[in-house]
Amino acid sequence: MNPRRLIIPLMLSLQLWGLQAAATSVLPISLQRMAGTAAVIFHGRVTGNEVRQDPASGQIVTVTEFEVLEAVKGNPGKTYRIKQIGGQLPGSMRRLVIHGVPVFSVDEEYVVFLPNASSLGFASPIGLSQGKFNVLRQNGKAMVSRGRAPAAVLNTQQPALPEVPSALETVPAGTDLGEFLQTVRGMAGE
Repeated sequence: MNPRRLIIPLMLSLQLWGLQAAATSVLPISLQRMAGTAAVIFHGRVTGNEVRQDPASGQIVTVTEFEVLEAVKGNPGKTYRIKQIGGQLPGSMRRLVIHGVPVFSVDEEYVVFLPNASSLGFASPIGLSQGKFNVLRQNGKAMVSRGRAPAAVLNTQQPALPEVPSALETVPAGTDLGEFLQTVRGMAGE
Protein backbone atom coordinates (compact mmCIF):
# COMPACT_ATOMS: atom_id res chain seq x y z
CA MET A 1 0.00 0.00 0.00
CA ASN A 2 1.18 3.49 -0.85
CA PRO A 3 2.08 5.46 2.35
CA ARG A 4 0.78 8.68 0.77
CA ARG A 5 -2.74 7.24 0.83
CA LEU A 6 -2.49 7.04 4.63
CA ILE A 7 -0.58 10.24 5.34
CA ILE A 8 -2.82 12.69 3.45
CA PRO A 9 -6.11 11.61 5.12
CA LEU A 10 -4.34 11.51 8.49
CA MET A 11 -2.98 15.05 8.07
CA LEU A 12 -6.38 16.32 6.91
CA SER A 13 -8.06 14.71 9.92
CA LEU A 14 -5.57 16.31 12.31
CA GLN A 15 -6.14 19.74 10.75
CA LEU A 16 -9.91 19.42 11.04
CA TRP A 17 -9.63 18.13 14.61
CA GLY A 18 -7.62 21.22 15.53
CA LEU A 19 -10.51 23.44 14.44
CA GLN A 20 -12.92 21.85 16.91
CA ALA A 21 -11.62 23.48 20.08
CA ALA A 22 -9.69 26.54 21.08
CA ALA A 23 -8.21 27.40 24.45
CA THR A 24 -8.71 30.67 26.24
CA SER A 25 -6.88 32.22 29.13
CA VAL A 26 -8.40 35.05 31.16
CA LEU A 27 -6.85 36.91 34.08
CA PRO A 28 -8.92 37.34 37.24
CA ILE A 29 -11.13 40.45 37.25
CA SER A 30 -12.42 42.11 40.39
CA LEU A 31 -16.14 42.54 40.94
CA GLN A 32 -15.63 46.31 41.11
CA ARG A 33 -13.88 46.38 37.72
CA MET A 34 -16.57 44.19 36.13
CA ALA A 35 -19.32 46.43 37.51
CA GLY A 36 -17.55 49.56 36.33
CA THR A 37 -16.81 48.36 32.80
CA ALA A 38 -20.04 46.47 32.06
CA ALA A 39 -22.51 48.17 29.74
CA VAL A 40 -25.36 45.97 30.98
CA ILE A 41 -25.84 44.04 34.22
CA PHE A 42 -29.03 42.15 35.02
CA HIS A 43 -30.55 39.29 36.98
CA GLY A 44 -32.42 37.07 34.53
CA ARG A 45 -33.83 33.65 33.75
CA VAL A 46 -32.82 31.82 30.57
CA THR A 47 -35.81 31.20 28.31
CA GLY A 48 -33.96 29.65 25.39
CA ASN A 49 -30.71 28.71 23.66
CA GLU A 50 -30.43 28.46 19.88
CA VAL A 51 -27.31 27.11 18.17
CA ARG A 52 -26.92 28.11 14.54
CA GLN A 53 -24.48 29.06 11.80
CA ASP A 54 -24.05 32.82 12.07
CA PRO A 55 -24.49 34.59 8.72
CA ALA A 56 -22.40 37.60 9.83
CA SER A 57 -19.29 35.65 10.89
CA GLY A 58 -19.79 32.20 9.38
CA GLN A 59 -19.11 30.68 12.82
CA ILE A 60 -21.24 28.35 14.91
CA VAL A 61 -22.88 30.50 17.60
CA THR A 62 -25.23 30.10 20.54
CA VAL A 63 -27.89 32.76 21.02
CA THR A 64 -29.22 32.81 24.59
CA GLU A 65 -32.40 34.67 25.48
CA PHE A 66 -33.07 35.90 29.01
CA GLU A 67 -36.20 37.13 30.72
CA VAL A 68 -34.86 40.11 32.66
CA LEU A 69 -36.05 39.86 36.26
CA GLU A 70 -34.14 42.92 37.51
CA ALA A 71 -31.99 45.46 35.69
CA VAL A 72 -28.89 46.53 37.61
CA LYS A 73 -27.01 48.65 35.05
CA GLY A 74 -27.97 49.85 31.60
CA ASN A 75 -31.37 49.27 30.04
CA PRO A 76 -31.69 45.61 29.06
CA GLY A 77 -35.48 45.75 28.59
CA LYS A 78 -37.83 42.88 29.48
CA THR A 79 -35.82 40.36 27.45
CA TYR A 80 -32.18 40.34 26.47
CA ARG A 81 -30.27 38.23 23.94
CA ILE A 82 -26.59 37.48 23.78
CA LYS A 83 -24.69 35.81 20.95
CA GLN A 84 -21.57 33.83 21.87
CA ILE A 85 -19.22 31.86 19.68
CA GLY A 86 -19.51 28.08 19.99
CA GLY A 87 -22.04 25.30 20.29
CA GLN A 88 -23.17 22.18 18.47
CA LEU A 89 -25.48 22.52 15.50
CA PRO A 90 -28.70 20.56 16.08
CA GLY A 91 -28.90 17.30 14.16
CA SER A 92 -25.27 17.60 13.13
CA MET A 93 -21.84 16.49 14.26
CA ARG A 94 -20.56 20.04 13.64
CA ARG A 95 -19.59 21.85 16.79
CA LEU A 96 -17.25 24.55 17.96
CA VAL A 97 -15.96 24.51 21.52
CA ILE A 98 -14.20 27.55 22.97
CA HIS A 99 -13.09 26.74 26.51
CA GLY A 100 -14.00 29.45 28.98
CA VAL A 101 -17.07 30.71 27.12
CA PRO A 102 -19.89 30.28 29.65
CA VAL A 103 -22.89 28.06 29.00
CA PHE A 104 -26.33 29.07 30.22
CA SER A 105 -29.04 26.49 31.03
CA VAL A 106 -32.71 27.03 30.21
CA ASP A 107 -34.90 27.84 33.25
CA GLU A 108 -31.86 28.73 35.37
CA GLU A 109 -31.28 32.20 36.82
CA TYR A 110 -28.08 34.24 36.56
CA VAL A 111 -26.64 37.67 37.25
CA VAL A 112 -24.76 38.61 34.08
CA PHE A 113 -22.17 41.35 33.46
CA LEU A 114 -21.97 42.21 29.74
CA PRO A 115 -20.01 44.60 27.53
CA ASN A 116 -21.56 46.28 24.51
CA ALA A 117 -21.96 43.84 21.62
CA SER A 118 -19.21 43.75 18.99
CA SER A 119 -19.80 44.95 15.43
CA LEU A 120 -20.84 41.36 14.58
CA GLY A 121 -23.22 41.19 17.56
CA PHE A 122 -21.08 39.03 19.89
CA ALA A 123 -21.19 39.68 23.66
CA SER A 124 -19.86 37.14 26.13
CA PRO A 125 -19.86 38.04 29.82
CA ILE A 126 -16.95 40.17 31.03
CA GLY A 127 -14.08 37.87 31.95
CA LEU A 128 -16.04 35.02 30.32
CA SER A 129 -17.26 32.78 33.17
CA GLN A 130 -16.22 35.40 35.74
CA GLY A 131 -19.10 37.62 34.56
CA LYS A 132 -21.71 34.91 35.13
CA PHE A 133 -23.11 34.38 38.64
CA ASN A 134 -25.60 31.58 39.25
CA VAL A 135 -28.66 32.32 41.37
CA LEU A 136 -29.66 29.40 43.57
CA ARG A 137 -32.69 29.12 45.79
CA GLN A 138 -32.49 27.32 49.12
CA ASN A 139 -35.32 27.37 51.64
CA GLY A 140 -37.00 30.15 49.66
CA LYS A 141 -33.92 32.36 49.80
CA ALA A 142 -32.18 33.52 46.59
CA MET A 143 -28.39 33.35 46.82
CA VAL A 144 -25.54 34.07 44.44
CA SER A 145 -23.13 31.24 43.68
CA ARG A 146 -20.41 30.49 41.17
CA GLY A 147 -22.11 27.43 39.69
CA ARG A 148 -21.87 25.06 42.65
CA ALA A 149 -23.86 24.66 45.80
CA PRO A 150 -22.74 27.26 48.36
CA ALA A 151 -21.21 24.61 50.68
CA ALA A 152 -19.06 23.33 47.81
CA VAL A 153 -17.82 26.85 47.05
CA LEU A 154 -16.89 27.44 50.69
CA ASN A 155 -14.73 24.31 50.68
CA THR A 156 -12.91 25.14 47.43
CA GLN A 157 -9.88 27.37 47.24
CA GLN A 158 -9.46 29.07 43.87
CA PRO A 159 -5.97 30.11 42.75
CA ALA A 160 -5.68 33.75 41.69
CA LEU A 161 -3.08 36.38 41.13
CA PRO A 162 -2.35 38.03 44.48
CA GLU A 163 -2.50 41.63 43.24
CA VAL A 164 -5.99 41.38 41.67
CA PRO A 165 -8.62 39.44 43.64
CA SER A 166 -11.13 37.83 41.33
CA ALA A 167 -14.86 38.34 41.74
CA LEU A 168 -15.01 34.76 43.07
CA GLU A 169 -12.76 35.71 45.98
CA THR A 170 -14.68 38.87 46.84
CA VAL A 171 -18.19 37.38 46.72
CA PRO A 172 -18.73 34.96 49.60
CA ALA A 173 -20.60 31.77 48.76
CA GLY A 174 -24.25 31.96 49.64
CA THR A 175 -24.40 35.76 49.38
CA ASP A 176 -27.98 37.02 49.47
CA LEU A 177 -29.08 38.01 45.95
CA GLY A 178 -30.56 41.34 47.07
CA GLU A 179 -27.39 42.31 48.95
CA PHE A 180 -25.24 41.27 45.98
CA LEU A 181 -27.28 43.37 43.52
CA GLN A 182 -27.18 46.37 45.88
CA THR A 183 -23.39 46.06 46.18
CA VAL A 184 -23.01 45.80 42.41
CA ARG A 185 -25.24 48.87 41.89
CA GLY A 186 -22.98 50.84 44.23
CA MET A 187 -19.88 49.74 42.36
CA ALA A 188 -21.47 50.48 38.98
CA GLY A 189 -22.59 53.95 40.05
CA GLU A 190 -26.23 53.25 39.17
